[in-house]
Amino acid sequence: MRAALAVLGRLESFLLAVLMLAMSFAYSANVLVRELAPGIASSLAWIDELCLFGLVWMVFLGLGLALERARQIAMTAVLLKLAPRVRRGVKLAIDLTGLAFSLYIAQVSFTVTLLVLRSGQVSPTLDINMSWLYGPMPVGFLLLALRYALEASGANDRLAIAVDPALHV
Repeated sequence: MRAALAVLGRLESFLLAVLMLAMSFAYSANVLVRELAPGIASSLAWIDELCLFGLVWMVFLGLGLALERARQIAMTAVLLKLAPRVRRGVKLAIDLTGLAFSLYIAQVSFTVTLLVLRSGQVSPTLDINMSWLYGPMPVGFLLLALRYALEASGANDRLAIAVDPALHV
């Protein structure tokens, strides 16, 4: 299971890096064309929309990794002041609440994505179904739910990673 999770983490990191690089290059090219050849800039309007889609995918794909690597907002100082037994209980309550919330949001966003898919709505410049813009939400929240489940089961400990980032391998 650890190997599968490691592969998933590397895949997420790779996809995020590819999206970031692609968006950077696309926006750079778009700015250059606007400055050097304004006459053809309007034919590249699709780049803005493509980067918007990429940004949405980046945000939601990064949810699970951010939790796993202790990069989300946390009250680490408060948790560390609690007695170990109380800390474990509070952390478990946080993880189970996060798991339930993530699964709920994944389900709701999946329903919305299907609604948009069935509506046939397409993006203005790319002319692709708008469900590609909504699709990252259920994916991202399922990845977040997975990370909360791993935290609750003790397979990962973001509190320890927050205290000592060298623990994250």
